[in-house]
Amino acid sequence: MKRILLISLLVVFVPAVVLHAQRFDLPTLLEQSRSNYPLLKARQLDVESAEQDVLTSKSDYIPRLAVQHQYSYGTSNSVAGSFYPNPAVISPSGGIRAENTYVATWGSFTSTLMEWNIFNFGKVSANVSAAKAGLASTQAAYENELFQHQVRVTDAYLLTLITERLTRIQESNLQRARRFKEVVAASVRSGLRAGVDSSLANAEYTKAEMLLLETKRNAQSQLLQLMELSGTIGTTLEQPDSMRFFSALPLLPDTSSASVNPILELYDARMRQSVARSTAIRRSYLPSISLVGAAWARGSGVSPADDTFQTSFHDGTEYKVYNYLFGASTRWNLTDIIPISHRYRSERYHSVRDREQYNEQVLKLQRQRKESQIHYSLMTEQASRAPIQLAAAQRAYRQASARYSSGLTDLPTMLQSMVTLSRAEADMAIAYSNTWRGLLAIAAAKGDLNIFLNAIQ
Repeated sequence: MKRILLISLLVVFVPAVVLHAQRFDLPTLLEQSRSNYPLLKARQLDVESAEQDVLTSKSDYIPRLAVQHQYSYGTSNSVAGSFYPNPAVISPSGGIRAENTYVATWGSFTSTLMEWNIFNFGKVSANVSAAKAGLASTQAAYENELFQHQVRVTDAYLLTLITERLTRIQESNLQRARRFKEVVAASVRSGLRAGVDSSLANAEYTKAEMLLLETKRNAQSQLLQLMELSGTIGTTLEQPDSMRFFSALPLLPDTSSASVNPILELYDARMRQSVARSTAIRRSYLPSISLVGAAWARGSGVSPADDTFQTSFHDGTEYKVYNYLFGASTRWNLTDIIPISHRYRSERYHSVRDREQYNEQVLKLQRQRKESQIHYSLMTEQASRAPIQLAAAQRAYRQASARYSSGLTDLPTMLQSMVTLSRAEADMAIAYSNTWRGLLAIAAAKGDLNIFLNAIQ
């Protein structure tokens, strides 16, 4: 007997444990969406890319060192005269003779060149500041996207719960319609009721079945949307935990703390980035002073003594001369001031544009805060009246059921009491959910999701 009792308990208890294990709560889902949602991953990669941009801009402080080595095989004919060293033209160095010689020889050339920009009038530091401002803007974009996504996940979580609760309410309504159909069918068979009552009861039961199928479809669709926002859609759909969203109304916490909405931080970062870019553009006109050091060696198949030709590879590539050079260099393209001044003005217009967009977001958030406060107050008041409506509908249903069984009322009155009770149950669930969604709207406008999360703990 003990073994049978233990097996019976396991049969009852294990499915309940499995069912409970399949439910997830809101904090777990928020953390899952942070790790898995592709758009958040993309924004995080943008941040890492901006970090590399900062390191790239800082590398301008490092001296530039270039080395090269080459072997060549060709003729060496040249003439006296000026020459402009266009990068697309080969150097015309060679021997000056009375006639061209088409005997080719080998040659070699190795060089090392170091250039260190020691003074640039703040150009490099401005570029670094612009890169850091870009990083701050990218980080603010990620933080804003993360916050907005968590708000969307939380709202989808509440909508999923309400569709699941409406499905349960419709299942209860279907059970009432089934019991009522059975009672009416028994009364019709016994001759106490007319046959039309049985037809109306069957029609009401079929309507309840159709409504249940519709609510199930909506619930499954909403659950899939929630899973999409979490970043994973599995083969089995887990159900969210209702937590305390239908058992208690939220209390509005203190929202007077000085918190900045992430979207304002984003627009402020964009404005600072435009200012930093404009500074970098303006300083790009200034010159740079560099220290230069170079060393090179060269070999040639043409003898420097008597201009004779040696065509072997070894004689041509063996180094014959060595040189070194040290000095300071500066270069200033004076006419660059014209296009740079236009670029600077263009970027300043961008910074003014970003300031106005920031002001626009301030206005929107002020409106959203007041609107969410009004919505929350009205939904709280509505939710406080919902239990009264539900209790009255339950009494009306019991009374109508008793009167119909006693033959004191007609079938339409009984059916109307069933509809009223089902609507009252749905209204109460929706009112509680809307109150929590009102609190979520306050948290979204304030820019602090902890306002909502602290209320559910």
